[in-house]
Amino acid sequence: MMHWNWYGWGMGFGWIFMLAFWAIILFGIIFIFRVFVKSKGNGCESAMAILEKRYARGEISKEEYNKIRDDIRRD
Repeated sequence: MMHWNWYGWGMGFGWIFMLAFWAIILFGIIFIFRVFVKSKGNGCESAMAILEKRYARGEISKEEYNKIRDDIRRD
C-alpha cells in the first residue's frame, strides 16, 4: 500500500514536468526561429532607402523619384 501512495504522488506531479518540458521545447523553437528571421533581415535595405540614395547621388530625376516613391507606397 505504501508503494502505491508514493507512485500516486509521482503521477500527480508528472504532468507538470511534462508540461514544463514541452514549454521549454516550444520556447526554444520560437527563440531559434526569431534569431534566424532577424539575422536574415539585417542585410536588406528597404526600397525607399535605395530610392533615396539613388536620388541623392543624382542617378534619377525628381520626377522619376516622385513616380517611383508613389509606386512603392501603393504596394
